[in-house]
Amino acid sequence: MTTLPATGLPTRSDVVIIGAGHNGLVSAILLARAGLDVVVLEATDVIGGAARTEHPFPRVPGLGHSTGSYLLGLMPPELMRTLDVDIPVLRRDPHYFLPTPGPAGSPYLLFGRDHASTRAQLEQFFSPRDAAADEQLAVEIAALRADLAPAWLQEPGSVEETADRFIRPQLQSTFIDLVRGSVADYLARFGFKSELLVSMYAVTDGLSGLNAGPDDPGTGHNFLVHNMCRLPGSDGTWMIAQGGMGTVTRTFADAARAAGAQIFTGAAVSSIPVDGGAASGVVLADGRSISAGVVLGACDPYRLMSLVTLPAALTSRMEAVKRPGTTLKLNLALRGLPQFTCLPPEAPSPFGATIHLLPGSASESPMAALRAMWADVQAGRLPDEPTIEWYLHTTVDPSLQDEEGHHSSALFVQSVPYDLAGTTWDEALPAYVDRLLDICERYAPGTRDLIADTMPLTPPGIERHFGITGGHIHHVDNTVAFNERMPYATGVDGLYAGSAGAHPAGSVIGAAGHNVAQRILRDLGR
Repeated sequence: MTTLPATGLPTRSDVVIIGAGHNGLVSAILLARAGLDVVVLEATDVIGGAARTEHPFPRVPGLGHSTGSYLLGLMPPELMRTLDVDIPVLRRDPHYFLPTPGPAGSPYLLFGRDHASTRAQLEQFFSPRDAAADEQLAVEIAALRADLAPAWLQEPGSVEETADRFIRPQLQSTFIDLVRGSVADYLARFGFKSELLVSMYAVTDGLSGLNAGPDDPGTGHNFLVHNMCRLPGSDGTWMIAQGGMGTVTRTFADAARAAGAQIFTGAAVSSIPVDGGAASGVVLADGRSISAGVVLGACDPYRLMSLVTLPAALTSRMEAVKRPGTTLKLNLALRGLPQFTCLPPEAPSPFGATIHLLPGSASESPMAALRAMWADVQAGRLPDEPTIEWYLHTTVDPSLQDEEGHHSSALFVQSVPYDLAGTTWDEALPAYVDRLLDICERYAPGTRDLIADTMPLTPPGIERHFGITGGHIHHVDNTVAFNERMPYATGVDGLYAGSAGAHPAGSVIGAAGHNVAQRILRDLGR
């Protein structure tokens, strides 16, 4: 897939899109197919935002790796049909692995297609009460997922308006409480006996990507967002994009270019001129300019706000919800597969699954350990035992492997501070990487010996590598829901916003790119 160097830049276009992330490319497809001249400007030399496949390991240069987003789960199937694209995805089975440190016979869970096996594990290692609670949770979330789905491809209303319009009457109050409330309160309704199970669900769906703890309002919304997986064959789970997340980007970029859109890399925008109350185009960092009747900020909202003066009320509202990222990514190249001591020899392979390494997993109070972790982060301290989601996708998608058979792996660490108290990330990172690997060793001894290379990305590192303000992978925290996120129409004529910071949420979804394109076409009378 080819993009154009910034040397061939036109001087005018119908639409200029700032940012070649997946949402910007979705918008480019739809607007170009509607007959508009579309120019997409990407500041870096790599398109895709955080949805990219790279070769980031100097010691293992042939190993492909998704360095930012790892999975494709939340993209609406209706959007893919509208775009008429095919993204090859691979089902993970099992999709969750919850190990505990200890020998074979220690508790574990391997969630997959075999629901009877999952229930048997819950009853054997936890309790019949936990098995029943898990089933009740799954039924309720499936109903909410089905009801809410159409709202993701429409302009947002308030939480209450969304409930009235889309959610079945018997679940409307549950929906409002979930979106407004905490993930801890929501999960408490189901009567789980095991705190470890509650912690697993709270972390992987409620806290992922957030600057928040399990008791904070809005973490319930993030939990619901992360359970909106509706891709064909997914059965409500997240999928692997074959060839890494760059496959998503390449597919969208090819479709945009086929429709006539031009994509330029190395084209940083420095400002958006406003004439007579309307956006008139963009000025690049090198002084060149493109005039356009429509400017679409597919960059994060705070980057867009740095380029132009928006209405004061919108600026104040967005500044009030601005938070830095609290995610650390430790990307790994492995020589072989780790061995988890809790698994018996006859257990299915856990690789491909999201592997949950949770604070306090061997204690009686995992939720207390989770709350203590968040208290450390709020104080600017690196927690001794953060939550870790461990990914190892090359067992499911061997296309990323090099000739030597190295494996692509990653530790998705949540939560860490953006700014550290009393030290810097440069000083603290080497020891903290060792700490994370020590945690892996507790579950899978010998893991450290398998590491061929590493690529750590701290929150400031995520900011630099992907160009996301504050290193927040959702752009706007997913505690902020529906019409409280960045609006598609900014209040400046001809200026729009359509990134992960807009409705419906942060992740690789593409709905914001679709919705803002539809808004632009309506406003243009097309």
